[in-house]
Amino acid sequence: MKKVIFVLVLIVAFVYADEYIPLLEQYVNESAQEEVSNNETINDRAVETAAPEIEGENVIDLIGLHPEQVMGMYGEPTRVDLSAYGYDWWVYKTDDHSYMQVGIDGDRVVSVYSIGQNVNTAPFVIGQSRSEVAKAVKIEREVELREGLDYYRFQLNDEDLKMRPLVKYDGVYIQLYFDQFLNTLSSIRVMDSETLMKQKPYEVMYRGSFPEVPSLSQEEWKEIEDGASQQIIDLTNVIRKRHGKEALSWDEDTAKVAYLHSKEMSDLEYFAHESPVQGDLGNRLQKGDVLYRTAGENIASNYTDGPAAVEGWLNSEGHRKAILNNDFTHLGVGVYEKFYTQNFITPLK
Repeated sequence: MKKVIFVLVLIVAFVYADEYIPLLEQYVNESAQEEVSNNETINDRAVETAAPEIEGENVIDLIGLHPEQVMGMYGEPTRVDLSAYGYDWWVYKTDDHSYMQVGIDGDRVVSVYSIGQNVNTAPFVIGQSRSEVAKAVKIEREVELREGLDYYRFQLNDEDLKMRPLVKYDGVYIQLYFDQFLNTLSSIRVMDSETLMKQKPYEVMYRGSFPEVPSLSQEEWKEIEDGASQQIIDLTNVIRKRHGKEALSWDEDTAKVAYLHSKEMSDLEYFAHESPVQGDLGNRLQKGDVLYRTAGENIASNYTDGPAAVEGWLNSEGHRKAILNNDFTHLGVGVYEKFYTQNFITPLK
């Protein structure tokens, strides 16, 4: 549950909702530390720049379409994952350069997340510089939304502007996820107004009410968590391929260790690599019968979903090094509600 603080602003009709700041943490054990530091420097490999003209439907135009129209354009999705906001993610990953997730709520598309460089996201191009993006849209600190008599003003802080600004474009709302180390566009998330209000990813001043977020059963949360775990390894590998790295293989035993840590952080209300019950990452892997040569861990909390957490890790130097580490070969991901854990390992051969 996100924290909401209500404060009177100017007139009684307005209130101010303050969201949790997403949290990140990273750990690399001693045996992996030297290998991580010997990786290529963050800035010495430029992201591949997609061609300005990309064939296919523009994903921005998908908002509002019927699922049958999406099926006619892209065929059957690779899989369908449940989200925490009342819509299903149709995941399309024909290859590492065409990855996208289409949010379907009933009979219409309400959101699209795209990180694939071969996906038409015009006027934006995944991999283009911030200065090129700025030629297409004006990035501002405040974005307004009106629904009848209701009024919402999303207020972006300095970090939001740097890494995930929000723009209104052609009647929809788009989060632009930037890679701050390369100063390039990493991915985009397109939303209709209702989906933006359900997620409340920024501080917001408003008059009116927000759409109701579904109350989820334990079974539904488990389905959401499993889908988010798969999305996180998918996106991690898209990013690795973008940087010339080998894809990581899924390791089920390591994923169980990661899941238990995410669940424990939620249950015991803490956020750290050091478990008060199970110990550090090395202890937890040992207890999970995971044999490894090197290991590393990224954790995050309070992000909207898996894609948002991955983009957050990408923009933090230590987490980024773990994601792009040359020596890690396997990954286990564990998600429990809004807690996310990545455990990277190099198994003992």
